[in-house]
Amino acid sequence: MHLLLNNTKKEKMNIDIFQQQPVLENERVLLRPIEESDFENLLPFSLNEPDTWFYGLVTAAGEENLKTYLANAIKNRNEKKEFAFIVYDKKAKAYAGSTRFYDINTTNITSQLGFTWYGKNFQRTGLNRHCKLLLLTFAFQVWGLERLEFRADAKNTPSINAMKAIGCIEEGIFRNHMPTSQGGRRDSIVLSILKDEWFGGVNDRLSKLAY
Repeated sequence: MHLLLNNTKKEKMNIDIFQQQPVLENERVLLRPIEESDFENLLPFSLNEPDTWFYGLVTAAGEENLKTYLANAIKNRNEKKEFAFIVYDKKAKAYAGSTRFYDINTTNITSQLGFTWYGKNFQRTGLNRHCKLLLLTFAFQVWGLERLEFRADAKNTPSINAMKAIGCIEEGIFRNHMPTSQGGRRDSIVLSILKDEWFGGVNDRLSKLAY
């Protein structure tokens, strides 16, 4: 009798995002790897719109916090933990915010998408949907993810509604999950999109929402 051991083809990501250093763009938005030199591009939000990070786990409000925010983003990219983008709105011809892939798991072929924020003038303009269309298309069709996860403060209703609008499925609540930048602890809502769901209609739905 012959036993076939480990005969299953090992799944893996299609590309190494840290080696590829992707730049994503369409006619509305450009997403490129964030750099410490983006300090000047993001400083107006840091100084004038500190409430942007009210629900965030980290804050970039104030010059020193912004420097730390950028330094940590670069450090985590170099350590292959996270990949942060700066968001440039082509329509407004201005930098608008940031987003990132994090908790990247090459073994399970999964990632989280979050730490997303936009300046007040860029919220509810359709920019986020264009960003998500680029990011999710890359995640599932280029990178080859099996699952993309999203988390948020369970009290952050606008963010949760935006995630559900693009096709995220709510999975549950982590109670008393983690400390916040405001002090205290938060419950975290967990949502996700799976590869089969993306190709099963979420991509078409998001494309229609964006355009």
